[in-house]
Amino acid sequence: MRRIPALDMLRGYALVCIMLDHMPIGVLRNVTLTNFAVFDAAELFVLLSGFLVGLVWVKIEAREGRWAAQIRFLRRAAQVWLALIAGAILLALFSALLFKLQMNHTAVWFQYARWIFEHPIGYVATVALMWMQPNLLDVLALYVLLIATVPVTVPFLLRWPFPAMAVSVAVWLFAEPLNALIPNQRPGPGLLFNPFGWQMLFFSGIAMGAFRDRIMPVLRRHSAILTTISVAILLFSLTIVISWKIGAPAKPITETLRQVTGKIDKWSLDFMRFIAILAASWVVAVPLARPFAWLAATRFGEVLAEIGRGGLYSFVVCVMLSIWGDALDMTVPPGPANIWLRLAIDLWLITAFWALAAVWMRRGKWLPRLRSQPGLR
Repeated sequence: MRRIPALDMLRGYALVCIMLDHMPIGVLRNVTLTNFAVFDAAELFVLLSGFLVGLVWVKIEAREGRWAAQIRFLRRAAQVWLALIAGAILLALFSALLFKLQMNHTAVWFQYARWIFEHPIGYVATVALMWMQPNLLDVLALYVLLIATVPVTVPFLLRWPFPAMAVSVAVWLFAEPLNALIPNQRPGPGLLFNPFGWQMLFFSGIAMGAFRDRIMPVLRRHSAILTTISVAILLFSLTIVISWKIGAPAKPITETLRQVTGKIDKWSLDFMRFIAILAASWVVAVPLARPFAWLAATRFGEVLAEIGRGGLYSFVVCVMLSIWGDALDMTVPPGPANIWLRLAIDLWLITAFWALAAVWMRRGKWLPRLRSQPGLR
């Protein structure tokens, strides 16, 4: 399938934001997506993932048939599940190594570093059963569940799109009580990323990818009004975020806005976050399509796209670098005089992220050469 550079760039941007957001005292986390909208990089990542599923499914089914598409995504679900397990092991071992080097960090729970040595089988088993989802990797547990349903849900969506989306909305409306039924290690009910809530965003992305050739000509006829509404939603979203950042002095405004939005909850994907990411998608895909295509062709865009194309590998690297960056930040003495050092750490981590993704994406060139070395035959 022909790749869309702007799409890869946005996936890379989402992963970089996720990395920076998980570094509690980093500098650049103050300019990531979550600082300008009520949604964050998690919504962007899940929506783009759904969009790619829709694109890929349609291509495979047209070329090889529905069974081939179903097998492809069953394998993909297994790959994500294995990435969750491998990532959890690496996360715990890396955290333990940092503690051994006396590099404290708070990005992940300290118990993982203990359990991987004290109860290795139990640790791996509870992650594999998804009874436990280590923080920073919990979105992968959500992704496993969503991808595993694709062989059944996407054919339903393609044949009966309106009933399928009606079912998705109905499930979303009862997301919290449904999630509470999932046995889990967390003190709270169910999974942190509520799959019954986030499925609506994921399947909206699938519908966008699968039906884009049919729905975009219709939507473009009303592009002026849709753009106006989308910009208004994003400005409203920005107003909410600004009121949050101001804090107590803006409490009357925050309370007034809450009367309009209701509870804004990331973990079950409330309506405001959902509608805001859809509005942002329209603005990026239509009025800003050319600027984003130009940006994707720049060196900066190509760097982000290379990270985005790394897929599961890039996600696991993102998690490891988050932990490392958090540990490095905690070695820097507090105070405004050291902000430049923390900024340097952020920039170094982004560069390292790109370098690791670039090496991985070029493995087709260097891996055969490595295997051909006499000592490795």
